[in-house]
Amino acid sequence: MPEDRIRYFDHSATTPTHPDVVAAMLPYFTEHFGNPSSLYGIAEESREAIARARSQVAAAIGATPEEIFFTAGGTESDNWAIKGIAHAHRDRGDHIITTAIEHHAVLHTCAFLEEQGFSVTYLPVDREGRVDPAAVRDAITDHTILVTVMTANNEVGTVQPIREIGAIAREHGIPFHTDAVQAIGNLELDVDEDNIDLLSLSGHKFYGPKGIGALYIKNGTKIANLIHGGGQERGRRAGTENLPGVVGLGAAIERACTDIPAHAARLAGLRDRLLAGIMEGIPDVTLNGHPTERLPGNINLSFGGIDGEALLTLLAMKGICASTGSACSSGSDAPSHVLLAIGTSPQRARASLRLTLGDLTADEDVDYLLALLPGAVEKLRRLSGAGA
Repeated sequence: MPEDRIRYFDHSATTPTHPDVVAAMLPYFTEHFGNPSSLYGIAEESREAIARARSQVAAAIGATPEEIFFTAGGTESDNWAIKGIAHAHRDRGDHIITTAIEHHAVLHTCAFLEEQGFSVTYLPVDREGRVDPAAVRDAITDHTILVTVMTANNEVGTVQPIREIGAIAREHGIPFHTDAVQAIGNLELDVDEDNIDLLSLSGHKFYGPKGIGALYIKNGTKIANLIHGGGQERGRRAGTENLPGVVGLGAAIERACTDIPAHAARLAGLRDRLLAGIMEGIPDVTLNGHPTERLPGNINLSFGGIDGEALLTLLAMKGICASTGSACSSGSDAPSHVLLAIGTSPQRARASLRLTLGDLTADEDVDYLLALLPGAVEKLRRLSGAGA
């Protein structure tokens, strides 16, 4: 029988909207509903709310409000950054540099541009999921117009040396974009110190609503407009604003970035205790990703002799929510491109488990999982004959 209480270990897939964020949003569904582009009083209230949220997002990453543009989420932000730079700089070159372990919002966008005649270099990573900044430097040509490297990987949690990579791109006068969807609220970021020209983020990853995100575009960056139409987002992304969502994004990012060190320390403590218990209690387990340079709440493991989907089913029957990798790849039979890129065999990649901790994770949840996981793995190995 499923447990009455859900034990949620999938915070990288999504997070619940925090009650304080919901409270901030509610008046903008009913009371303060005015279209920000209109001229009367309730429209002015809406414009002020959007301006306040823009300032909240900017403050969280060390930007200025005029550098923040609201989108429908991380995927849209990634698409805009990559396609927008590519089309705006086509007269200068046609070469893009990225990595083999990016989110599909980046990889599929780059593949689309290849169909349009652009050239893309997909840099390899090491066994721990890190890209070598020297490889970025070596890949740059006279035709390179964009470098895009994620801040932290959504599957294995590895944090990339984006400050060094951004410095290399800036040295060559090339815009640098980073997908920071998993990093906001978990890592401290400053777009100036980290040499970032474009940064994508998504509200539902840090206890904000779904369907809202933002793209930071450094002042002076040449980029094509995303959606043509009205004058919203200074004409760069037309369409009536998602007013409650924008308000929720601002409230959520302000909350998430108020004390990142304390938040990260709590998660890292739970993560390390959980990881140590798994390693001690289960044989033939491999930690995927960098052992220390990783998101504070991320554990990605590969088990010998089991099927990852079967393990998820057993855990779900006991009220445990987890995943085998990116939520955007659920339902796919293909092994994780991230795990394959770090040298994991296809069989081992299909025997992976991603546990991502967050605000909903308590000590008792860690204890509960540690009590159940060894037995679940042993059962699957016995059924497959691997434990014989």
